[in-house]
Amino acid sequence: MGKDKPSSPKIHHFDYARRRRVTWLLTVAGLCCFFYLLGDWQNGGAISSSLALNKASISVADCVSSTLDFGAHHGSPSTNKDGTEVRQFPPCDMKYSEYTPCEDPIRGLNFPREMLAYRERHCPGKDELLKCLIPAPPGYKNPIPWPQSRDYAWYANTPHKELTVEKAIQKWVQFQGEKLYFPGGGTFSTGGAEKYIEDIAALIPINDGTIRTAIDTGCGVASWGAYLLQKDILAMSFAPRDTHVSQIQFALERGVPAILGIMAVHRMPYPARAFDMAHCSRCLIPWGGHDNLYLIEVDRVLRPGGYWILSGPPINWKNHHKGWERTEESLKEEQDTIEDAARRLCWKKVKEEGNLAIWQKPWNHIECVKYHKKNTQVLPHVCSKAEDPDHAWYRKMETCITPLPDAKDKTDVAGGGPLAKWPARLTAIPPRISSGSLPGINAETFIQDTKAWVKRLTYYKVHLIPPLAHGRYRNIMDMNAGLGGFAAALIKDPVWVMNAMPPEAKDNTLGVIYERGLIGTYQNWCEAFSTYPRTYDLIHANGLFSMYQDRCDIVDILLEMDRILRPEGAVLMRDEVDVLTKVMGTTQGMRWECRLADHEDGPFNSEKILVCVKTYWVGEYAPSNSTTSD
Repeated sequence: MGKDKPSSPKIHHFDYARRRRVTWLLTVAGLCCFFYLLGDWQNGGAISSSLALNKASISVADCVSSTLDFGAHHGSPSTNKDGTEVRQFPPCDMKYSEYTPCEDPIRGLNFPREMLAYRERHCPGKDELLKCLIPAPPGYKNPIPWPQSRDYAWYANTPHKELTVEKAIQKWVQFQGEKLYFPGGGTFSTGGAEKYIEDIAALIPINDGTIRTAIDTGCGVASWGAYLLQKDILAMSFAPRDTHVSQIQFALERGVPAILGIMAVHRMPYPARAFDMAHCSRCLIPWGGHDNLYLIEVDRVLRPGGYWILSGPPINWKNHHKGWERTEESLKEEQDTIEDAARRLCWKKVKEEGNLAIWQKPWNHIECVKYHKKNTQVLPHVCSKAEDPDHAWYRKMETCITPLPDAKDKTDVAGGGPLAKWPARLTAIPPRISSGSLPGINAETFIQDTKAWVKRLTYYKVHLIPPLAHGRYRNIMDMNAGLGGFAAALIKDPVWVMNAMPPEAKDNTLGVIYERGLIGTYQNWCEAFSTYPRTYDLIHANGLFSMYQDRCDIVDILLEMDRILRPEGAVLMRDEVDVLTKVMGTTQGMRWECRLADHEDGPFNSEKILVCVKTYWVGEYAPSNSTTSD
């Protein structure tokens, strides 16, 4: 009676089995976590993103559960994760919906009219910078996808009808209900852009990959550049913000490369020897005036052996003068002046046929230098070789011939030999690198950079921004382009990339980018870019904020990115995690949705990637002319 009853052996067995089961479950759970983390580290996924976010005081749970929404949505957090208040940026007044800070027509009135200097870049001072978000117009829609966008755009996105009336005969653009229709007309010929391009193809080699980069000065709505894309020719369409309202805005809405600019006092923002072909069709540039200054500038940006095409007045004036409403004498004088200037530049006239004429720049300057040394009275003289021909950011044009790099023989191509034909040109070692003109950058550097960006783009498409692999984006900006590897890795996608080269960059490699058959421009990001609002679908910034954080306020750079980014557009920023943490503190008040992700090599790299999507919102007109978000 006094002894305890011994416990049942079944209970012992049950306790033992339970302990084994718990141990087994913990072991399996531990192994699952281990292999999950291992796999995630290899692929740079969501958990590794959270590890990076921990450094920014964001919890693992928050990060793992967060995904980016690439659709329309609204809302912004009012506080940071640490409890501090987020600075909210309000919408700007609707009068700023098409604001171009450095090409503001009102500010331009303060500058000289001579040589159209008032239409060049004149940026606002620090005290004039807007601290608000540029609103999209009511009814704004995602642009029509490429290639349909070449011919159609939503009227609500660029609500202007002026050119549908002013250029009705030339068929620049037509209004069709909710859409604008671009039939391929222009100033060049009654047959439209397609026929005009075929006329050019009969005279120079634009079908075999010899010509890849082009510039269209005074481009209208960029139909010439739009139709050249069929021939794998990438044209930089270039025109000012002037009485032809929104011509560049139309071009970009169509998905065609374009930028605001004018030939006035300063050099065009491109390196020497950039373009295989330059074009002007009734572009109203006074080629014979100002000591041939503008023709000299075209010569600077043309590659050795490059072509200049001029159509419309005064070409073949004897047959066309009646339709141009100008006297025969004035037309003859203008053409004679252009012909003489071309000879002084050592250009060779290829052909004059119909209403177009084509000249070719020499492959080297051996004979040209000899000619000008012998005839010292002939202007323009050859510039000093001590001057940097690639220096083109706020550098005034000069009335002297930019010398080509030395060549040993009359048959040599100056600057490191001939370029490979497109598409081999994209991955061939660029002459600026093979010739050793860029210290510290050699063939091996170039090859490794190309491979690295192929890997990075694969990572972007699979893990960070899947719509990039499915044709969601068309117009892309690379804010710090380096050797152009980002754009090169996208070459098979239906996109084009504006490769921006900051003057502050360690190496000026914009010339390399052009030698690869890509396009770009110089751009100091302490200032606004020369484009309209909402003209880029995706913006890429590699190391940009580390470069500029001590030069200007990164808040202003982010607001400029927001200005040029379309609603529901995406941003990819690569930088040190501490820098991106500061950036995230600003983006939370900009109606962006962001996520921090690891480097493609895993979480142990201090460089991270911030992926953001701009939420959809539009402004609305109110009686008080104020703006609210919809």
